[in-house]
Amino acid sequence: MRLEWKQYFLFLFILFFVPRSLDSLTILITGGAGYVGSHVNKLLLEEGHHTIILDNLVNGDLRSVLGGEFIRGDVGDSYLLDQIFQQNHVDAVMHLAAFLEVGESVSHPLKYYTNNVMETISLLNSMYRNGVKKIIFSSSCTIFGHEDSKLVREDHECHPISPYGRSKLMVETILQDLSNAYDFRYCSLRYFNAAGADPEGKLKNYKRKHSMLIPIILNNIVEKKNKISIFGADYDTKDGTCIRDYIHVLDIAKAHLLALNYLIQGGGSQTYNLGNSKGYSVLDVIETVEKITGVGILRENKSRRIGDPAILVADFSKIRKDLGWSPIYPDLHTMIEHSWAATSLISNS
Repeated sequence: MRLEWKQYFLFLFILFFVPRSLDSLTILITGGAGYVGSHVNKLLLEEGHHTIILDNLVNGDLRSVLGGEFIRGDVGDSYLLDQIFQQNHVDAVMHLAAFLEVGESVSHPLKYYTNNVMETISLLNSMYRNGVKKIIFSSSCTIFGHEDSKLVREDHECHPISPYGRSKLMVETILQDLSNAYDFRYCSLRYFNAAGADPEGKLKNYKRKHSMLIPIILNNIVEKKNKISIFGADYDTKDGTCIRDYIHVLDIAKAHLLALNYLIQGGGSQTYNLGNSKGYSVLDVIETVEKITGVGILRENKSRRIGDPAILVADFSKIRKDLGWSPIYPDLHTMIEHSWAATSLISNS
């Protein structure tokens, strides 16, 4: 009988005090039906995690949710969030829900500050009330603002030039303050330009309205609109067009998984750049699309857009050193090939 009681107390100790293994975590993914979120969800499911996807489907698509528990709702819905946290043992949150069009943020700043900042604060308040202490935040390279040809490191001064970039920097500041004040830890992942698609073809390019260059060009080809507007051909770059660092969406997803494992294993709060350390101009992208698709693209030069820096290229040495992350698909040609395949699958279905 005494042995049975010892076994019982040992069971209780393991249940409540021993951290659960990394293969049985429950993760809340906000914006999990979106472009990056759906790839993150797919990878987490493949790793054996249980996922809860919270998305209002304003920008996401339910067909992109390949598994997990889907809940349609807003990140700013405190009652819904409390229900989710109280009914599930959520180990960490991956927060990807946000509006992300730089140009629109300049025209409608309140929309961006309300959605990207205020609703994130609602999420953080609910996490605090319910004892959820780990978050991986989808940030952006736009927090840096105007840059030159040097690679941008995490400790570079931040001077965002759009409400979108400022909204991301505000959330990063809030996370840092929470980490300093409470038993709360985060990883902020600063995406440079997300590109590519699922090479297995399980996730497709359902979205038709895009703000990112590569999907805009590819969708225009599908819709027989082989013309692209180039916003600024007079920058001080090799061909006069903006230069960006493109990062494959699967590499972004992998970084989320590594950041999750890092936090679960007791790692402290960190901020990381996600990029390739390679810069490609707008014309580089257009010419690569032409080679892959065999379709000629007409170019129309227009005025620069407010909020667009000439060059943004990442130094990702910090996350490579800390978490062992480096891009698996660093080549622009491969990224566009994967994107074109995902777009073609929709057009032919």
